[in-house]
Amino acid sequence: MTLDDIKRIDPKGMYQAIADFHKQVDDAVRIGKSAKIKLNVKGIRNIVLTGLGGSAIGGDLLRSYLSNDLSVPFLVNRHYVLPKFVDKNSLVIVSSYSGNTEETNSAHMDAIKRKARILCITTGGETEKMAMKYKHAVVKIPPGLSPRAALGYSFFPLLVVLSRLGIIKSKTKEIQETIALVKAKAAIYSDLNAPDNAPLRLAQQLKGHLPIIYSATEHFDTINVRWRGQTAENSKQLAFGHVLPEMNHNELVGWKVGSEWMKQMEVIFLRDKGTHKRVAVREDITKGVIQQYASHVTEVWSEGNSLLARLFSLIHFGDWVTCYLAILNNEDPTPVKVIDYLKGELAKV
Repeated sequence: MTLDDIKRIDPKGMYQAIADFHKQVDDAVRIGKSAKIKLNVKGIRNIVLTGLGGSAIGGDLLRSYLSNDLSVPFLVNRHYVLPKFVDKNSLVIVSSYSGNTEETNSAHMDAIKRKARILCITTGGETEKMAMKYKHAVVKIPPGLSPRAALGYSFFPLLVVLSRLGIIKSKTKEIQETIALVKAKAAIYSDLNAPDNAPLRLAQQLKGHLPIIYSATEHFDTINVRWRGQTAENSKQLAFGHVLPEMNHNELVGWKVGSEWMKQMEVIFLRDKGTHKRVAVREDITKGVIQQYASHVTEVWSEGNSLLARLFSLIHFGDWVTCYLAILNNEDPTPVKVIDYLKGELAKV
């Protein structure tokens, strides 16, 4: 693989977008600080973020990251309607990068009917139009990216705004560490000749195999989903996964029949120093069981001090892996033609 290969296969610049992710985070924080937000959150009993795909993953990450900070439940909704409990005491965050996501706009109207308190984050489209019409708070983010490449914009402005609203404590120190860590790692991971370019090595290992992703549930369930989604959308190949301890009560038993298939499976454990001690023991034991069957088992450890930095160290690593895997697969990482086809067919009905 050479830079010429990347330029040829990746004309829309997913490689560069990942390399510049630290700049996106920096800009996203600025947007969160400067957004004009007038929203009464007194008496809020629950928070629901409604969105799909790349616009929802920021909500998943907020839920996972803030699980030990929030005093009210936080749910991510991926449907045309909202859960029945949503009412005037709910904060509904409408997240649509394009502003034209069919399911999200439907849920937005549902939130209006329920008289929920509404915060929108979008580049424009119908989401912005509805927000203007009904005078909802809006965080405006820049257009021009694939939603999955705009995770910084879908996550950090909301993190900052929730702090400004007094729902959580300020995360300024953690954010600064995260930006510095991602910037430092990008310098290594973007260098095709760097001897410690671990994402490139893992991508080479995954080519022609089926990735299976395992992680702890606490905080890292979303990272697991992110890796699988990025493998599908960027690399144009399937990936599967599960979380511990749940998989120890069902999926682990399946590692027995079908040994010929399992030889095509590359298992990746996403690990973190903060994982519950008993779950960490389970990860070690599970790894030992699976090594008997899988082609290879790899551990990818998070880096950084704060939880936020550790989460994004794994996200950033996975984005590089799946981008490089796309190049190795001779697939442009940006287009998602089958999703465009699906939306076109839906529009006919």
